[in-house]
Amino acid sequence: MSDGVDTEASSGTPPPPTLVGPWLRTHAVPSPKKIVFSYDPDEFEEFVKEWVSALETKYVAVQRHGGSGDHGVDVAGYLTPNGLEGTWHNYQCKHYGEALTWSKAAPEMRKMFASVVSGHFTMPQQYIFAAPIIGPRLVRRLSKKTESKAEFLKELASTRDPVITSLTPERQHELRELAEATEFSMFTTIDMDEMLSLHQTTPHWAVRFPQPLAPRPQRMLPPDAHAPEEARYIQQLVRAYGELWGEQADSLERIAEHDEARDHLRRQREAFYAAESLRLFARDATAGDHFEAVLDDVYDIVVEVAAGRFEFGYDRVQAVLTASGNVELTKTILTEFVRPLDRKGVCHHLANADRLIWCRGGAA
Repeated sequence: MSDGVDTEASSGTPPPPTLVGPWLRTHAVPSPKKIVFSYDPDEFEEFVKEWVSALETKYVAVQRHGGSGDHGVDVAGYLTPNGLEGTWHNYQCKHYGEALTWSKAAPEMRKMFASVVSGHFTMPQQYIFAAPIIGPRLVRRLSKKTESKAEFLKELASTRDPVITSLTPERQHELRELAEATEFSMFTTIDMDEMLSLHQTTPHWAVRFPQPLAPRPQRMLPPDAHAPEEARYIQQLVRAYGELWGEQADSLERIAEHDEARDHLRRQREAFYAAESLRLFARDATAGDHFEAVLDDVYDIVVEVAAGRFEFGYDRVQAVLTASGNVELTKTILTEFVRPLDRKGVCHHLANADRLIWCRGGAA
């Protein structure tokens, strides 16, 4: 388990990611490094787990072990399905209020050797210290593998560390032999800047380190010619118009000559493209499935309206569009950018995917 003096949480720590939008407009945004410094040991371990999952090493699984009785394993990356009994890497997370030094790292190394000879797990292939601040002397010492091994063995011979003294003489002898046979190149450190650079490539980055979103671009206007991507929802609307107005509005050619149907279709296409511009904005400016969350929120409410009894499919369309304006959206970084017209457009996106059907008795 990560231990040491916790860095006191900063008053500038952002709120949960579901509320970041309004907060970011009224507060200075702390740097990612400052945010990491404000973490408690548990949160730092979770951050390290996210970073480990993005490493080029192809782990079968990445698992967090931090807690009482972890035997010195905070985050483990498994290279085989055998977990701690196979080939694996140990990421030791140390979140102190000061730099990680040899005097703090050496006891963790002793704990690892003791756990191996006690049968808690096999020897890890790599042992990486992860901390917000790594002392330069520790970096230099671990970069000189022969010297670090000699220093470790020297301290091991005289240590009063309970992790060692509690072992039987036979186990202590076994531990020393294991340490003498170990290549100390397995022990390394990771720089916080390097961790942040890689973490930035993960979906977790925008949640942990929210930045103000750029203004949403002006909404898209529908092109004169219908695009293939909007064929299905338009097809559904044409059927609804034909059901209500008969032959006067049962095709795109006739709709163009029918004032009500023509104007209604124009408004629905404007709504569809408004929602499409929201989708593209969410894709380019945020991480995660925020637009899909808006789709699901709207669908969960309006599907019950659509299930009601209506004489005409057109009436169902109108009822659903009205209901969409009353949907309470889950608060995310995208929510504040959702406009009333987007909600109507979302309904047509749902119809485009046949999640909503306007006319009953079979799809057109």
